[in-house]
Amino acid sequence: MIDLTREDTSVYCFYYQAAVLRRESWFVVAVLKSFDHVSLDRTIDRENSIFEFFVPAAMEQYFLQIITNLQKRGLISNVQKLPNRLRDPNQEV
Repeated sequence: MIDLTREDTSVYCFYYQAAVLRRESWFVVAVLKSFDHVSLDRTIDRENSIFEFFVPAAMEQYFLQIITNLQKRGLISNVQKLPNRLRDPNQEV
């Protein structure tokens, strides 16, 4: 069993946020879902079409390749790697 109270960073995914072109968000989600275990995505701010992505450490290089290609096509912007908000006990999940 994994003890989530310990400070071991290996049990937490990397955390990213990005603005997704609203009218193409379905496509961005479909592309990411087509690659098994690359990331878990969800909308964190509907008004501004901001998505959050939880990325396993072993899959980060693949995630970044996909995101870079989506950025080149103008579907994603303002990609930021941030501290994983699940590590903050005050965050609403």
